[in-house]
Amino acid sequence: MRFLVIALAAAIGLQVSAATAADLAGTLKRISDTGQINLGYRASQPPMSFQDETGKPVGYSIDLCDRIAVAVKQRLDRSDITVNYIPVTAENRFDSIIAGDIDLLCGATTKTLGRSERVGFTQLTFVTGGALLSRDDNRVLGVDALNGRRVGVVSNTTTIVALDNAISEMLVDAEIVPLESSVQGMEMLDAGEIDAFSADQVVLVGQVVSRNTDSKYFLAEELFSFEPFALALARGDPDFELVANSALAQLSRTGQIRAIYQRWFGSFKQSAPAALQALYQLGATPE
Repeated sequence: MRFLVIALAAAIGLQVSAATAADLAGTLKRISDTGQINLGYRASQPPMSFQDETGKPVGYSIDLCDRIAVAVKQRLDRSDITVNYIPVTAENRFDSIIAGDIDLLCGATTKTLGRSERVGFTQLTFVTGGALLSRDDNRVLGVDALNGRRVGVVSNTTTIVALDNAISEMLVDAEIVPLESSVQGMEMLDAGEIDAFSADQVVLVGQVVSRNTDSKYFLAEELFSFEPFALALARGDPDFELVANSALAQLSRTGQIRAIYQRWFGSFKQSAPAALQALYQLGATPE
C-alpha cells in the first residue's frame, strides 16, 4: 500500500512537471531547454551599458537585465540557468533579437512604433532626448548654432533622423557625419574633426563621466527630440514580456530603481529629472 502511495505521488509529480514544461513557449521555453539566457548589450554606451576595466558588462540597463534574469530563474524554478552577455552593435542589435541570438537587448534603445513592427519592448525604463556635446573651447549651444559646422552622430539610431529633421526645420546649413560608435564620436570631437557630437543626452553624459574630464566639454541644455528607452525583446512573446515587466515594476515599487539611478548618474545629477521620476511612479504596476 505504501509503495502504491509513493508511486502515485511520483506519477502526479511527473504530470505536474510535464504540464509546467508544456505551458512554456517562446523565449521562456528556449531558455528552459538550453539552460541559458542570452542578453545583448552595447559595449560603449556608458552609463547605460559598457565594459568595466575587467571587460565585465556594467551599467544602468545591465542592472535592470540582471534583475530580469533573476526573475526568469524564479519563473522557471531553475537556479542553474547560465546568464550570457553578448555584445551587439547599432546595426545588428534588432536582427540579433529576430534571429533568436539574444533574448533581451540591454542598452540605450529608443522605443518607436516603427521598431515595434520588428521587435517587442518592455515598459519604459528611461526618458531622455537628443542633445549636442562640444568642446568647451568651441561651444555649440544648440541646433541653430550648427550653421557651417560638422556634427557627428551614430548611424542606425533615432538620433540621426531627429537631428536631420531638426536641422531641416531650422534651415541650418550643417554637415552630418555618420559614425560607427560613440567612441568614434568622442575621438573625432577630441581631435577637432567634428564640431559637435550628437546622441541621446544620457549617452553624452556617460561619455563625459567615463573620461573624468567634465571641464573639457560643453553639454548643450537643448533637447531636440524625445527618446523613451525600453528593453527590446522578441515580438509577440507575451509570457517572457510579462516576466520582464513584472521585474521592472517590482524595482519601481520597492524603490530599487532609484538606487540604480543613483549608482550610475549620481555623480552627474543627484536627483532624477521630473519626467524620469514620473516614469518610475507610472511603472510601479501593482501585482
